[in-house]
Amino acid sequence: MRMMFPHVRPVRAMLAPLALLLAGCSAGVPGAEFNDPYEVMNRQIHQFNKDVDTAFLRGAGDGAAGLPREIREPVSNFAGNLGLPGMVLNGLLQGDIGGAATNTMRFLINSSVGVLGLFDPAGGIGLHEEDTDFGETLAVWGVPEGAYLELPFLGPSTERDAVGRVVDILINPLDRVVPPEIARLALPAQLADQVIDRGTFGDTLDSILYESADSYAQARLMYLQNRRFGLGDAGGDAYVDPYAADAYINPYEDLQ
Repeated sequence: MRMMFPHVRPVRAMLAPLALLLAGCSAGVPGAEFNDPYEVMNRQIHQFNKDVDTAFLRGAGDGAAGLPREIREPVSNFAGNLGLPGMVLNGLLQGDIGGAATNTMRFLINSSVGVLGLFDPAGGIGLHEEDTDFGETLAVWGVPEGAYLELPFLGPSTERDAVGRVVDILINPLDRVVPPEIARLALPAQLADQVIDRGTFGDTLDSILYESADSYAQARLMYLQNRRFGLGDAGGDAYVDPYAADAYINPYEDLQ
């Protein structure tokens, strides 16, 4: 762990002031369900993302859903494994030693016994991914959510999470723990995994994007409630899931 992440404290010292400045730039109305001062722009970007889904992701997802499980699972496993080093670093920055240790063991086992992460023997022994990102790290540090944003290609977000996405790219330790030729496969693997997810959760996403009266408002509501629920920013009674899915599925969320 010391060799993989020797600069955790300096990273936090350098990034915290910048993150506080950027993520807290738009204060919401007290008691309001959401803070969306950029709604006009957000709706334009939402339509762009919806057009991308219509032109590419929806059809590609349907095609991926027809692939054998023996093809889909190794691709998703490989993409998930390459995301673990960043989660380990964020776990350490959050002071979540248990989560960081779990993700470290998953990465070590699946990268070796699991053949570069194509298989998931760690899951078979109860070591399941502790999903996290720098947006959650900022929340742990007390950075406010900021305004709602919809990002081109990346989908629903907030000011805090948008900063988190950028920082995740800047501090990603992947190239320090895997050979360069493997690290270069991270983005293609994530893209393929998102196409697979689009096919897997196609009915839920179609309900949001194409069957609701206002797909923008529906996506915003579900993203914010599920994100807040996942971060513990809201009580359990604030969580509403009108589509009976475990969470809002953002087809772009791993494209960092």
